[in-house]
Amino acid sequence: MTIHPILKEIAALFKARDREICLVGGAVRDMLGGKKSHDWDLATDAPPDEVTDIFRKAQPRSKVIPTGIKHGTVTVLYRGRSMEITTYRTESDYTDGRRPDQVNYTANIEEDLSRRDFTMNAIALRLPQGGKIDPFGGEADIKAGIIRCVGNPAERFAEDGLRPLRAVRFAAQLSCRLEPETLAAISGALETSAQVSAERVRDEIEKIIASDKPSHAFLLMEQTGLLKLFLPELAACRGVEQKGFHRFDVLEHSLLACDYAAEKQYLQDVRVTALLHDIGKVSTRKMDDSGVWTFYQHEIESEKMTRNMLMRLRYPHVFIDSVCHLIKEHMFHYTDEWGDAAVRRFIVRVGEDNLAKVYQLRRADAYATAAVEPPPDFLLPLARRTEKALGESRAFSLKDLAVSGKDLIATGIKPGKTLGIILNELLETVLDDPAQNTREALLKIAEKLWDKLDGSCGGSQ
Repeated sequence: MTIHPILKEIAALFKARDREICLVGGAVRDMLGGKKSHDWDLATDAPPDEVTDIFRKAQPRSKVIPTGIKHGTVTVLYRGRSMEITTYRTESDYTDGRRPDQVNYTANIEEDLSRRDFTMNAIALRLPQGGKIDPFGGEADIKAGIIRCVGNPAERFAEDGLRPLRAVRFAAQLSCRLEPETLAAISGALETSAQVSAERVRDEIEKIIASDKPSHAFLLMEQTGLLKLFLPELAACRGVEQKGFHRFDVLEHSLLACDYAAEKQYLQDVRVTALLHDIGKVSTRKMDDSGVWTFYQHEIESEKMTRNMLMRLRYPHVFIDSVCHLIKEHMFHYTDEWGDAAVRRFIVRVGEDNLAKVYQLRRADAYATAAVEPPPDFLLPLARRTEKALGESRAFSLKDLAVSGKDLIATGIKPGKTLGIILNELLETVLDDPAQNTREALLKIAEKLWDKLDGSCGGSQ
C-alpha cells in the first residue's frame, strides 16, 4: 500500500527519537478495502509530552492540542493536516459504560490493538514502510464483509455502550453483515447503551442516514432492541398497516422513503424527513366505514413528535425547524384546478427555498407506497407553475410589498395590532393579484381597511 509522504516524514521524526509510530483505525480499514483514506489516526510508543516535543521542535509552527490527554491522545496540526496521535495503551473498568476508568501506557502495539472494538479497526501499519500488524484477522473480515468484535463481544459492548450502535452503523456504511455472536451480544448490552449521551447517539444516527442504505442499520437496530431504545417513535410504526393506500406498514414505508432519499443523494434534512414524516400515523390511525385505514392530519402529529425526538437527540434548532417544516407541508394535494393565486399561496406556505426539498420528499414518499419509481413527470406540472409564478411576481412576503409599515404609519395609521392585520391583508391582496403591488394601489386599500378596522374597534388600539 502507498504511504503518504507526510506520514513517512512523521515516521522519520519519531525514528530519530528511537520511537515507533503506526497508522491505525479507519484509515487502515479504508486502504485495505480499496478506498481512499481522508483522516489519519496514529499510535505510538512515545508518551504525549514527548509527542508534543517532537512536533514543536520539528516545526515550531505546528500545533499540538491536548484533546484527550487523559487517555493519551493529542491532536496535531502539521503541514496542513490534522491527525490524532495516541500513545499505545491498555484500558480497564468502564463504570460509566463509555470511557475507561483506568488507562495504562504500553510499549506494545499488539496490546493496544487488543482494546479496540472490531477486528477491522484493530489493524496497524508500521510506518514508514507500512508493515501490516493484524493479530485478530481484521483484513480477512474486511474482505469477507464481516463485522466482528475483538475478543468476547459481550465484554466489548459492556465496556462501551456506543459500540453496538457503531456496529450497525458500520454495517450500513460498509455494506457488511454482523458476525452472529457480535449480533447476538447487542441485545444484552442495551442497559449499557442507554447510558450513552444523546449527542453521541445523534452522531451515529446521522452517519447511518448519510449511508447509501440506511435501512440496513435500522432493521438491525429493530432486531436487537436499539431502535426501541433510541428511536421508540419509529419503532412503534412496525405493524401499523396502511392497506388501501400503501403496500407496506408505516415502518417499512418510512425506511423505503429514507433509502430512496439516500439513493438519490438528497440533503440530510430531506433524508431525516423521509424517515420520520409518517410517525404520527400511529396515533392518528382510524378505520372508516368502508374498512379503510385513515390518518387524518397525521402530518401535524408527525411534526410534533419529530420535534420532540430531534430535541431529545440534541439536533441543532435550525435543522429541527427545517425537518419539521417539511413534514408539516408534505401533504399538499395539487390538481390542475389550482388557480394562479393558489400556486402563489403554496410558494408562500412552503417557502421558495424549500420547494425543491418538498418535491424530493413527495417523490420519496410516492416511491415508498409500493417500491415503484414515480414517473419522470411526477409533480412536474406544479413545478412548472411555481417557476412561472416566481418569474412573474416577486411579492411573496411582507418585505416584498410596495409599501412598508412606516409608509402606512406616515398616512395616519397607528402602530399596533391593526397595522399588522392591514399589512397581512395587503399581502393577501397581492397574492390574489400581483398587479396590485404598487404604492398607490396599496395605500388606497390600506386606507379603506384602516377606516373599517378602526371603526369596528371603536378607535382603540
